[in-house]
Amino acid sequence: MPARVLILVEGHRSNGPRYVRAARRLGLRPITLSADPAQYGYLAAENVEAIRVDTGNLDALIRECSRLHATLDIAGITGFTDLDELTYATVGKLCRHFSLPGPNSRSIEQCCDKFTQHELLEKAGVPVPACHVAASVADVEGFAAQIGLPVIVKPAAGSGSWGVRLCRNFHELAEHTTHLLGGNYLRQSSQRILVEEFAQGPFYSVDMMGTELIGVEAANFDRPPYFVFRECFFPAWLTDDEHRRIADVSLSCLRALGLGWGPTNIELRWTERGPVVIEVNPRLAGGPNPRLVQLAYGIDLITAHIKVVIGEEWDLRKKYSKSAAARFLNPDRDGILNWIDGDSRAAAMSGVAELELYVEPKTPIVRKGDYRDTIGHVIAASTSPAQTEAILQRAVDLISWSITQFPAPGQQEAESAVPRSPAQEVAHNG
Repeated sequence: MPARVLILVEGHRSNGPRYVRAARRLGLRPITLSADPAQYGYLAAENVEAIRVDTGNLDALIRECSRLHATLDIAGITGFTDLDELTYATVGKLCRHFSLPGPNSRSIEQCCDKFTQHELLEKAGVPVPACHVAASVADVEGFAAQIGLPVIVKPAAGSGSWGVRLCRNFHELAEHTTHLLGGNYLRQSSQRILVEEFAQGPFYSVDMMGTELIGVEAANFDRPPYFVFRECFFPAWLTDDEHRRIADVSLSCLRALGLGWGPTNIELRWTERGPVVIEVNPRLAGGPNPRLVQLAYGIDLITAHIKVVIGEEWDLRKKYSKSAAARFLNPDRDGILNWIDGDSRAAAMSGVAELELYVEPKTPIVRKGDYRDTIGHVIAASTSPAQTEAILQRAVDLISWSITQFPAPGQQEAESAVPRSPAQEVAHNG
């Protein structure tokens, strides 16, 4: 009898290993198809079969899957990457070709174009920030003047806060727009930039599976003007009315965008006019979200998603109700990471559920203002939010690192960095 296989198109730094392990628990053999398998270190660590294929070429993917299907039972196909959400649209086309359960590729494509998404949400009456699409510095400055500073300037495609910046004056507008136009941020968006009203208020992230709302996470960010996560809490502290209004807006998003198969992540802020939708992601959230949901509610979103993918029944019932939170380890400078210490002691603390470092000593640190700036995370869980926060704080206080700054032009050596803990990072930056 041929082995049952789960095809994973490309990979993901945080969710990739979780999908591999969940697939194996379900008796499935994971196989990754990637244009560059070497970029995903967990494939070798988890001993995952990986096949090099041009994942941007649908015909090449169909040929490779057909070859595998000749000797193996392909139970399902899914996929993800850190930056290119259109991979999930390709997954939908592959699933349709092989008559497997999968997402609607057209809905995914519309959702991945942030301006098209914005127009569809606005047309459906979903509260969204004012937004314009631009292709030049002059366009950006003109639309920013209409909206009123500060504004968010970002590419029309992408994820992980890639290329997203809060611009507070016209100098920052021109600088960031020139940076986007001169880099590789806009390769998928035809040189289109979004100028968006800065919706001010607490940030929330909604996890959905199908049309069911699983929970709402609260989060805050590190140093502006970028949007690098500092801390996440699950579940968010909401009144019944706030939760109901967020749930209603989230369901309206699914209807407006033709979503509702598999996972969806909705990012919003609670403003003076209530919940305002910033972005809808047709996938599971990256980072620690799935782990926080599992620790707080006993719901395994990744296993549930795989069961959706292979056409089996899934269970999203809460097993219990606890509090879970994650703190990200974010350096405050560029340079060479000399050492990082205290992680073993922090990981051994009671209540610490997970501690992961993404980098090794002697790694160059070059901050880009997006998810790649984070060098690790700590997750804690307990029976109360206050206790969870206390555990998390004690854990991160144990962790310290040293970064030697890169030499300034003309210098032979950089000064030695002062060892710094995450708590000192916060104090240092106000």
